Amino acid sequence: MGSSSANLWVLLGLGIAGILIMTKKLKRVVKADFGAFIERLQLLPPPQPAPPKAPHPLTALSFAVSDVFDIQGFVTGFGNPDWSRTHEAAAQTCAVVAALVDGGATCVGKTVVDDMALSVSGESKHYDAPTNPAFPARVPGGASSGAAVAVASKLVDFSLGIDTDGGVRVPAGYCGIIGFRPSHGTVPLSGVIPVSGSLDTVGWFARDPSVLRRVGHVLLQVPYAAQRNPRNIVIADDCFQLSKFPADRITQVVIKSIEKLYGRQVTRHENLDDYIQLKVPSLKAFNIKQINGEGKSSGIRLLANIMQVLKRHEFKQNHYEWINSVKPPLDPLISAQISEVSEFTDAEIEKCQTIRSELRSAINVLLKDDGILVIPTFADPPPKLGAKENFSEENLIRTSTLSSLASMSGCCQVALPLGVHEKYPVSLSLLARHGGDRFLLDTLQTVFASLQEQADTAAKPKSSSKAVSQETSAELAKEKGNQAFKDKQWLRAIGFYSDAIKLNSNNATYYSNRAAAYLELGSFLQAEADCTQAIDLDKKNVKAYLRRGTSREMLGYYKEAMEDFRYALVLEPNNKRAAQSLDRLKKLFQ
Repeated sequence: MGSSSANLWVLLGLGIAGILIMTKKLKRVVKADFGAFIERLQLLPPPQPAPPKAPHPLTALSFAVSDVFDIQGFVTGFGNPDWSRTHEAAAQTCAVVAALVDGGATCVGKTVVDDMALSVSGESKHYDAPTNPAFPARVPGGASSGAAVAVASKLVDFSLGIDTDGGVRVPAGYCGIIGFRPSHGTVPLSGVIPVSGSLDTVGWFARDPSVLRRVGHVLLQVPYAAQRNPRNIVIADDCFQLSKFPADRITQVVIKSIEKLYGRQVTRHENLDDYIQLKVPSLKAFNIKQINGEGKSSGIRLLANIMQVLKRHEFKQNHYEWINSVKPPLDPLISAQISEVSEFTDAEIEKCQTIRSELRSAINVLLKDDGILVIPTFADPPPKLGAKENFSEENLIRTSTLSSLASMSGCCQVALPLGVHEKYPVSLSLLARHGGDRFLLDTLQTVFASLQEQADTAAKPKSSSKAVSQETSAELAKEKGNQAFKDKQWLRAIGFYSDAIKLNSNNATYYSNRAAAYLELGSFLQAEADCTQAIDLDKKNVKAYLRRGTSREMLGYYKEAMEDFRYALVLEPNNKRAAQSLDRLKKLFQ
């Protein structure tokens, strides 16, 4: 008898331990936010204007900002704890963030940025790398790593980053989203910590091209104009040959999309590199010391080297006094970058600026007012997390080589996802001349869906009737579950929703609906787990936040429950259930 009692207590203890471990894991997932955020906050937009005035252009959108943008009352950390420790909170919010909030968007937090915004990998010795939602074993890209991850994981609708040598475009490509670098000098940089003034731009991320364009219209303050179609689409064939992705398949996607949309052929530029060396004479005559030790280099790769020289020279001008006074333990690559730049003379730096001017003229002549240049966003797949090459000079130069065209010329560029090849993201970039930002955003809006359609067709030449059948069957099972729920047959509803999940496990609604049935049965742990899964699939699923908040309240996790109800209110400010639940918990437990 005593032995049976002992065994019972052991089993009971193991069961309780299992529940606690599972609950702890769930909490970790919820709070991690894919490691994108370093600080949560809330900047609310002003009230909507009274009719007949139009509502704010960014109404109902949420966004986050990289930790290089000043927000009043918060220290701008620049990806470095020593910087945070030695700087005061910002006295006012920077112009671009204020413009977005005034435009109707809600700012919900500050995101991780690489150490002093100098890397392109997204890894830092100060913070864990944010998790790339699309490819968790791979780096998210930098410098604006957290901002890209926040959008890719559907935590926000859009985000702001800094792009000096690819800091928005590379992470956009790595994370499978859209990233826009505007023409240099078109978006104000006041209240943004500078890296390199002649290269820095405020860039932004989104999943939807219409959101990207709406943000662009607010930040660029461009006047209304009739949309223009591109007359000349130029594919840089030699740039695609640099890439490890299937060049023919990608270029055919572009060609078929353009022919379908505009009824015209694209221009194939077989050797953009030769064109650049011809049109940028100072590049050919420039006897720069190769940063990476290579003696011979293509024109575009040499551009990347010169871009790094400019970046480091201007970074040193901006921050060397602080580095010299604080003497923080810098990353070895950053230390090397700062020390090496002193080897370059003022005359060489002046030649770098001349090359920038000549390159801008060359791109403007090639594209004119109505041309688009098509190149890969990057040459190599995202490296693995923790790989040694992530912190090497060679990786920095190679990753930023294709980015150097826009950075050095100052023209605008958008990186957009184009499916997956061998489990790696494919990203395509469209460039327009300096000042052609609205034209580029409008073109993206027109071609995006067609490019995605052609990419899907290229990846899957034959449609899978089996997959279509499974999705249809899943929807039928869900509808049966809905009917059973209305009839208060909770167990039958759970069974039907479970069948739907087996047929299609990527639909957030199925998990959220099953959670509702579990709540009716008082199975709060199961309901919480289903809601968490639904939120992982769809970060804007208000019902899942409400149901998870209810589950947690019943389980006694009152703080976490209030967080869920708060987030539901961020998504739907007028949601009465969330407001009432939050007020009730505040009165009871605060």
